[in-house]
Amino acid sequence: MSSPDKQAPAGAGPVRRIVIVGGGTAGWMTAAPLAQRLARHPDQPCEVILVESAEIGTIGVGEATLPTIRVYNASLGLDANDFIAKTSASYKLGIEFKDWGHLGNRFFHGFGDYGPALAGVGAHHHWLRLAQAFEQMPDIAHWSVPSVMAREGKFVPPDEETPGVADAYSYGFHFDASLYAAYLRDYAVARGAQRVEGMIVGVEQHPHNGFVTAVRLADGRRVEGDLFIDCSGFRGLLIEGALQAGYEDWSNYLPCNSAQAVPCASAPHLTPFTRSTATGAGWLWRIPLQHRTGNGHVYSSDFITDEQAGRVLLDGLDGAALDAPRQIRFVTGRRRKSWVNNVVAIGLSAGFVEPLESTSINLIETAVGKLLELFPDRDCSPALADEFNRVMGSRYEAVRDFIVLHYKLTARDDTPFWRHCAQMAIPDTLAHQIALFRETGRVAILDRDGFAEPSFVAMMVGLGVMPKRHDPLADRVDLRVVHGHFAQLRDMIAQAVARMPSHGAYVTQQAAAGGLARAAA
Repeated sequence: MSSPDKQAPAGAGPVRRIVIVGGGTAGWMTAAPLAQRLARHPDQPCEVILVESAEIGTIGVGEATLPTIRVYNASLGLDANDFIAKTSASYKLGIEFKDWGHLGNRFFHGFGDYGPALAGVGAHHHWLRLAQAFEQMPDIAHWSVPSVMAREGKFVPPDEETPGVADAYSYGFHFDASLYAAYLRDYAVARGAQRVEGMIVGVEQHPHNGFVTAVRLADGRRVEGDLFIDCSGFRGLLIEGALQAGYEDWSNYLPCNSAQAVPCASAPHLTPFTRSTATGAGWLWRIPLQHRTGNGHVYSSDFITDEQAGRVLLDGLDGAALDAPRQIRFVTGRRRKSWVNNVVAIGLSAGFVEPLESTSINLIETAVGKLLELFPDRDCSPALADEFNRVMGSRYEAVRDFIVLHYKLTARDDTPFWRHCAQMAIPDTLAHQIALFRETGRVAILDRDGFAEPSFVAMMVGLGVMPKRHDPLADRVDLRVVHGHFAQLRDMIAQAVARMPSHGAYVTQQAAAGGLARAAA
């Protein structure tokens, strides 16, 4: 496959051919918007080619998402019901945490806030004031709409059907990652993307500037391009194998280095949330889909054997296992640079932070969006690469800190693993955030595109951090007014949730609508 204007020097014009190395979720999430915007542009068409091999498996465990996935899907113009039907999706209001912080602990990190501000002061500060004044003050989760919905097993999207609480919650999805990749593959191919089946055995680079010029396949074919996207997974075929970008290892902050994953039969009730249960040397995930439940055990092999970890996983299933557990090894961290020369790494090739808060797919969304925002000419200006690397580096570090928070704030001392987590050093940025909240109840948001204040409140309070103080401006509001406000808000949330359908019933309705839409088409 020869590239257009093969002899044109770098920087002589627009990118005419993009080669994506690797399929899976990252590859097809990258290909879909590139094909949508570039492949059939009337003035400057750009070939989008994805090279993948059926011989190389994909990780495919990123089945839970943040609400931002809806923005990505909407940007492609995907039909919501069709998406639900074709990916066996269910809805996600947040994550339930069990045995984190201390044994027997249970709390919810929901996609929503704790009610409107009063007198310009955040709701959680007023709750802190009430908690100090009344010994029997209910848990803050009672004022989180998604937490109450999750507890009751209810779901409906926030819209005109949920008056009074529509602006208080959001939602993401659980879906089958392999079905989602196939869904986006069909979308991308229909809009001009080309799929090439083949095993890459070599990478060719320009002798002077080091740009990748082509990848060689096992059958002798060459796929040339102007811009290469590395979605080859942990191995980083281009970004590390060819360009040696370097890797920043975060194992000192996040000790888990292994996982086992297995599907099981669906539980009788389809829950609208992911569950994370802390174990003696890590944690279990539970992700409910329409046709099965996804399960996994993330753990540190320094504190438990693979055989023991597998038993913990299988003993924790809600239904019969549908396969044998699949082993995954990883080193938490990120590439020192995700964009080098004319190669951009997206997905696992760029970095990995364990899926404790469903951030893997969100980081793909961010990288694809930033690539489109900074889309280069053929010279791939280093200034664009520098900005991309700055943004993605900050995003990965912010995600890292939020995940480390889960482990560090623990009173568990029942196993060597948890004693290690309690004693381990943490990034200065996170230490500042914890100290600020513990002393004043305030949240330092260091990444404006990442987790917002309610997420930090949910995690820190849930893990047992009760601030010593609250915002003194909250004291300017009459305590009786505050108490009345919270009582009224709690009643309104309870009434709104009582009117909602069950999550299972709503999913069945939407999936059926998607099936009817496909039949009509």
